[in-house]
Amino acid sequence: MRTFKFIPILFIGFYFITGFTNPKPSETEQIDQLIDNWHKAASEANYANYFAFMSDHFIFLGTDPSERWNKEEFGAFCKPYFDQGKGWDFRKIERHIEISKDGKVAWFDEKINTWMKDCRGSGVLVKVGKNWKLSQYNLAVLIENDKIQEFIRLRE
Repeated sequence: MRTFKFIPILFIGFYFITGFTNPKPSETEQIDQLIDNWHKAASEANYANYFAFMSDHFIFLGTDPSERWNKEEFGAFCKPYFDQGKGWDFRKIERHIEISKDGKVAWFDEKINTWMKDCRGSGVLVKVGKNWKLSQYNLAVLIENDKIQEFIRLRE
């Protein structure tokens, strides 16, 4: 009978020692979730949440050649749209994330579905304390190679 009382204690000890509790998400998973939540905040036109994911030195590079905005400028551009409940819905198709060896900088590229069809976003994140913050995001419209000449003519 003593053996049966010992088995549950042994199992519980093994459970906690081996880490079978809820595992902490990896840094890559945390970054992936952060970017998903950032895009979600934009789709919900949630200004406070959207900008909370950005570092103080955030830069947004948009698809228009004139679009290179710091956080304050980008906020001024977004605010009227978000105030009207108008955001944008970027949906991840695929994403690749890399983290520096010292764990303080990360970068990513993603293929996303947008109102402009498929686009590519790329960005840089920095570790601020224990949290990741977006420091730069670059949005690019994808043009197939066999359509590039037609695209160039549109820009002339």
